[in-house]
Amino acid sequence: MLPVQVNRLTVQEAGDRYVELVRAKTVTGALSPATAEVYARDVATFVRLAGPDRVLDDLTGEDVDAVLLAFARKPDERRKGDGQGKGTGKSTGKDTGQSAASQARFRRSVSALFRHATSAGWVHLDPMAASSVRARERGGLRPERRALTREQAEGLIEAAGSPAAPPAEATGSGAGRRRRADQRTDVRDALVVLLLTTLGPRVSELVRANVEDFYTNDGVRYWRIFGKGGRTRDVPLPEAVAAALDAYLAVRAGEDGEKALLLSWRGRRLARGDVQAVIDRVQRQVDPGRRRAVTPHGLRHTTATHLLADGTDMDAVRRVLGHSDLSTLGRYRDDLPGELEVAMGSHPLLRRRRGRAGRNDQAGPDA
Repeated sequence: MLPVQVNRLTVQEAGDRYVELVRAKTVTGALSPATAEVYARDVATFVRLAGPDRVLDDLTGEDVDAVLLAFARKPDERRKGDGQGKGTGKSTGKDTGQSAASQARFRRSVSALFRHATSAGWVHLDPMAASSVRARERGGLRPERRALTREQAEGLIEAAGSPAAPPAEATGSGAGRRRRADQRTDVRDALVVLLLTTLGPRVSELVRANVEDFYTNDGVRYWRIFGKGGRTRDVPLPEAVAAALDAYLAVRAGEDGEKALLLSWRGRRLARGDVQAVIDRVQRQVDPGRRRAVTPHGLRHTTATHLLADGTDMDAVRRVLGHSDLSTLGRYRDDLPGELEVAMGSHPLLRRRRGRAGRNDQAGPDA
């Protein structure tokens, strides 16, 4: 017999109450709005997969495993524009579902829901204790790196700075009216790609950016980024990025009082999903030999990987990315082809020896 204190809520009722609590934590600063929305999305997915009308306390470890497996097989909706079955209505077979990182995040969200449900008296026992489905552990060489190589990243940046010619205007046709001069988004797209590739902000930080967040101090342009947990960081812009920002602000067609930096051609703040569309649009202009599909988070990995590979101080990279702990950088550091060989070929402890050998060679055989 179940204890009297257990409140037999449906999965939908429990999910709604938990999400309301999570969003309330943003008021006190315990959670950032972006983190709260991630929890909310995961809980909504859990409710849909578990069955909204089922009683939460009736779910077993096997039920939770079934939900976790269903989520793992669910197509990643961020990759809809990758050409997988594009225009055919069929899958190309390349859609492998959710990444290990997404599966691990979803499991953490579900675990947090059940921890609260246990303390609130919504369930008798936490079914996560009997769950056995886990995503593979991170580590080792991933079959597909997240970070772009230097050549791929440079190709993306070059394509952003050299947009394709606008389509010819067809007079009197609907197609001709579809792209007015004030609807060109090439300058904005170039700024998006440069910010993501060189500074590596989270996509939530990018779409939340306002015009007033950018300022100049001693001739240097800065971006005040409002990050996770209510933390802010001021990051200087490279000259090329500052120039792209000025070029965009000169043509930005927002209404008076509109604070958002990045606007759609309709004058509305860009959404998270719009950023992927921007990257995909610019990628189509990259030479096929240097092109590789990448997400906004993959460009964050690209920033960290190349700054660290170039010898940038780890603490400086941490501050650029907005991490509170140096250990977190390990997750964003990907291996680059040939990097180990280059490092060993110019070992810091042998540079003086090589220089001395060079001077000896110049002395000639009779020295």
